[in-house]
Amino acid sequence: MVPIKAAPGLASGAWVALALAGVLASAPAAAQNFPITPAQRSTAEQVASAGVPLSELAPNAPDSYTVKSGDTLWAISGLFLRTPWRWPELWGMNIEQVRNPHRIWPGQTLYLEKLDGRARLRMGEAPSGMPTETVRVSPRTRIADLADPTIPTLPPHVIEPFLNEAIIVGENELDRAPRIVAAPDTRVLITRGDRAYVRGRNGTPLVETDPNRTDAFRVFRSAVPLRDPLTKAVLGYEARYLGKAELVRGETVQPVRMPNGDTAPTVIPASIDVVAAREEMRVGDRLLPEPPRVFSSYVPRAPAELVEGSIVSVYGDAVAMVGPNQVVAISRGAADGVENGHVLAILRAGRRIDDRSQPGERATIKVPDERSGLLMVFRTFDRISYALVLEVSQGVQVGDRVVNPR
Repeated sequence: MVPIKAAPGLASGAWVALALAGVLASAPAAAQNFPITPAQRSTAEQVASAGVPLSELAPNAPDSYTVKSGDTLWAISGLFLRTPWRWPELWGMNIEQVRNPHRIWPGQTLYLEKLDGRARLRMGEAPSGMPTETVRVSPRTRIADLADPTIPTLPPHVIEPFLNEAIIVGENELDRAPRIVAAPDTRVLITRGDRAYVRGRNGTPLVETDPNRTDAFRVFRSAVPLRDPLTKAVLGYEARYLGKAELVRGETVQPVRMPNGDTAPTVIPASIDVVAAREEMRVGDRLLPEPPRVFSSYVPRAPAELVEGSIVSVYGDAVAMVGPNQVVAISRGAADGVENGHVLAILRAGRRIDDRSQPGERATIKVPDERSGLLMVFRTFDRISYALVLEVSQGVQVGDRVVNPR
């Protein structure tokens, strides 16, 4: 269980889900929504109103702070707390004022209250123009800005590129996908602005008449197995993202005159235009349909249940050491209860050494594992998750353990 203090009579691992359920029940439509029962609401109010012990506050936690454009929820959490993932506990429960503690607008002022050895955070006046709960609509044309003015949990530019790039596939899934078969003018490498020719998967041509077809594709290469560092079991296959392409013309079969003068039905591959390229493409690379764009709200929190795994790879780079804002894959996924927003501690394995400190005695000992950083999960697959490294205090590398934060 997570070693986090909760209100009297409450299991420590339950505070996150219950607290979030209470504050999100009447959140704006754009926020996440969770089903909530009267019992859950009651428990959520108890948890959130308890606040956190003063010992959990950051050494220089301010009495008040005005949110600025460019702030992130994680940074503000760290401004007030030693353990930023305990953010929901810090909020004083005022449901009429604080609809959702994870939706904060620039211009709002946060006030830190200290009473009876506990600390709570409350919010000042909301800025003018902040979205309200009820909007009266009528049958006429309206022009509205769809951009969400609330501050994000993490800098969007850090995570967003990976949301549609990182992909875990089945063992042979990529081999069955449509493939690039040629480029114009006998060119070997293909990049942005180039045209290429594609054949569909076996028996399923990439044709324009298919009502379920898509015009947008992502291009991948060589799915690499990701293995658990301890068991060596294959957890999934990571496909290497190369770029994006659009379908211009579908695959057809047409009569073509052969060198001997005869006419024979011949496959004419589909045509694609490369619209974005992270790396140069070549014959044999595979296409997968472009998924809908992902808009996620990440609520930083400790897992409610015990999580123990390992870092299995560093995404996109063959570096040995990992630094802040790098993306790693860990050996736990949705099947293990891992969710977007889960914060995990990174532990550096202690060395095994020969103890020769006592004359005449010799023993092999292992130095204790030490915490070397924090990461937050932002995309989960069945047995693997991708996470952003938030903090690093010493070298982090593939094979390091990830566990519940303490």
